[in-house]
Amino acid sequence: MAAPELKIKSSPLSGSVTRDGITVDVHIYRFAGTDDEWTLEIVDHEGGHTAWEGTFADDQDAYDAFEQEVAERGIRSFVEQPVTH
Repeated sequence: MAAPELKIKSSPLSGSVTRDGITVDVHIYRFAGTDDEWTLEIVDHEGGHTAWEGTFADDQDAYDAFEQEVAERGIRSFVEQPVTH
């Protein structure tokens, strides 16, 4: 018997963010119906991915990590050199 497919639940904090003329998509998600921690991934306009290695206790913590990165390195950092955090 095959394992049931788990569905992804996106946070309402997910979405497009534009700063300094650059738009990225913020993806904050976890498996639906679980108490799993939240995953954070940023996708730039060219399809480059920046993913955080760790997870977050709640979706606000994940969004705050994104905002902190923008404050420290600028939103352009996601486009110029996608990395794992």
